[in-house]
Amino acid sequence: MDRQPPTTGDTLRRSERQKAIDAFAASHLPGPDQDLYKEMLVTLCRLARDNPDRGDVKLLNKALAELRYAFRVFAPYRHIRKISIFGSSRTPENHPDYQAAVAFARLMGQNNWMVITGAGDGIMKAGHHGAGRKASFGVAIRLPAEQKTNTIIADDEKLVNFRYFFTRKLIFIKEASAVALFPGGFGTQDEGFEVMTLVQTGKAPMIPIVLVEHPGGTYWLQWRAYVAAELLRSGMIGEQDMDLFTITDDVEKAARIVCEFYRVYHSMRYVGPELVLRLERPLSPPTLGRLNEEFSDILTGGRIEQCEPLPGENGECPGKPRLKFAFDRKSTGRLRRLIDVINSDPGAEPVALRGVF
Repeated sequence: MDRQPPTTGDTLRRSERQKAIDAFAASHLPGPDQDLYKEMLVTLCRLARDNPDRGDVKLLNKALAELRYAFRVFAPYRHIRKISIFGSSRTPENHPDYQAAVAFARLMGQNNWMVITGAGDGIMKAGHHGAGRKASFGVAIRLPAEQKTNTIIADDEKLVNFRYFFTRKLIFIKEASAVALFPGGFGTQDEGFEVMTLVQTGKAPMIPIVLVEHPGGTYWLQWRAYVAAELLRSGMIGEQDMDLFTITDDVEKAARIVCEFYRVYHSMRYVGPELVLRLERPLSPPTLGRLNEEFSDILTGGRIEQCEPLPGENGECPGKPRLKFAFDRKSTGRLRRLIDVINSDPGAEPVALRGVF
């Protein structure tokens, strides 16, 4: 159906609405993000005009409130790297997977990482057990049965309670610089596939994803066999997608993979058509040459070049050297391997895990 052109009355009402929003923003929404707040107010006005179902309005209202509160809780710790740990809430404390999760989280805490879990029992409690309350966040979900807050994170200021899974999952990924998955049920599988999908499609930055269990365990090996036999063999995923995750039954290896991912590499973002990788220090010429030789297939043109911060980065990560290149935005498994080469630069300091025994 063709949209009707706006009438003079429509134009006047929009003009009056915008003047009211501008005046409100000037008085109550100061700061550099005022333009975004004004856009949000315009969206609310349009929502009211659409006359939605009250249930839909309640959903939006609650979701926004949950996210606002979560942002506030995490804000004081934004400069500390965090790892989201997923796994079954039903794993008993005497199970070897529980003990493996405790040991892994303890290693991460000893290496100045904080831990995010769903705040329940089982593997979630193990994550808090290993890292300790001070280095733990809990993002709990209200369920009619089964889920309850574990005794380690209960009543902590870093505990956030969610009504909706989608807002909770957003925080799990947004705030994490890495993800560790231990054996679990539908929820663990859901969270694992979601984070892999987000990284695979470029909707989330590249992060290390480790699939961990107790020594000799077969959970993730069986999972990988299914993925290879049914998803990879049929072409539903590509061979390079198998490089987005690492399976191990060695918690020290898992912790090392996570920490070494940020040995030289720091972060990434797109600026126009170019992908910018921020680094802890400049790369040696041989490593830069190796990148251009081995990864030319993921470029849409040009070369991988070292550069200064770009104007489009809005002052993020000042002082850090950069790489920029025209990434094809689909070869994410290859991008994961490119970051491994960056971190293998011979001039980089080796990662010495604290707490390894």
